[in-house]
Amino acid sequence: MPERGPGPVKVTLKVNGAERSMEIEPRVSLLDALREHLHLTGAKKGCDQGTCGACTLWVDDRRVLGCLTLAIATEGREVTTVEGLAEHEELDAMQKAFIAEDAFQCGFCTPGQIMSAAALLKEGHAGDDAEIREWMSGNLCRCAAYQHIRAAIRAVRDGA
Repeated sequence: MPERGPGPVKVTLKVNGAERSMEIEPRVSLLDALREHLHLTGAKKGCDQGTCGACTLWVDDRRVLGCLTLAIATEGREVTTVEGLAEHEELDAMQKAFIAEDAFQCGFCTPGQIMSAAALLKEGHAGDDAEIREWMSGNLCRCAAYQHIRAAIRAVRDGA
């Protein structure tokens, strides 16, 4: 791969099924590229140090922290944001469950929580509350809506 930068370079990302190009410096995080250049503001900038999970996204269906991932490193890979979970304006089952179970209070962490919750179900880590708690441990909620978040995950797991 040819060396690129240090100034702005053209980066093309596949986000929620659509290719999007932008001129950014190679050190721009995926979170900043999405929020500031593509105006996809679902993923939140919380701690910006990888400890709160508010910026959780999927890259090739695996959870990543957008604040710790370089946008340029995701070229050629599929990036999914919370906006990409809904299909044809129909909310994803986990998004619906978060609403039904009142699994958000201030809502700031909710996009990251939903991305992690949907991922842990795909990964098969929702056997019981202890397992759900362990696999959601990287996502912090300042409002302590954890019981409601676990209820939403159980509802989707159980097809309720």
